[in-house]
Amino acid sequence: MFNPERVLYGRLPGFGLSDLGLSMAEAAAADLVARARPVSRIIASPLQRTRESAAPIAAALGLPVDIEPRLIEPANFFEGKRLRGPDGALRDPRNWMALANPFRPSWGEPFRSIAERMLAAIDDAYHSVDGGDVILVSHQLPIWMVHRAVGGERLAHDPRKRRCDLSSITTLAWRGDAPVEVGYANPAAHLQAGATDVGAV
Repeated sequence: MFNPERVLYGRLPGFGLSDLGLSMAEAAAADLVARARPVSRIIASPLQRTRESAAPIAAALGLPVDIEPRLIEPANFFEGKRLRGPDGALRDPRNWMALANPFRPSWGEPFRSIAERMLAAIDDAYHSVDGGDVILVSHQLPIWMVHRAVGGERLAHDPRKRRCDLSSITTLAWRGDAPVEVGYANPAAHLQAGATDVGAV
């Protein structure tokens, strides 16, 4: 993202991909094309950065991008604030009330709510096509909630330990009546050294 002030952008408008971010999205698109799997739909969060991330995939596969509000970044108390540094929001006692319960979390949408809306969107997407894959373009925390939910893990977690890199690809497949995670790829790993992601906590 282009974010010179390093603020937590959350759902704020106007945060699109930088040139580096676009290159990372193109790396993800190339990975998906190389898999040579049939793709029936592409669905993205309504935020600008996810729509821009979906664009190279759509261009490569010749499909439109549908918008799904349930794939959006969670709302966050610290949106628009810089968290780190001498003037960071975490140093201001007036903001500490938002940190009261990291297990819910108290600073934004509950983890359970994120997981439930994401899984509902995934289920609807899966049942919206007669065959072929559906590509969903979302955000780190919602994707990580799906990972933990389908794996039967506790949703509360340390944000520093998420395995969900920029432009990475988490793959789900249906087993019976529910999705399971069957793969993870990081096709933009070689570009991530210079990347900045301050989307959510």
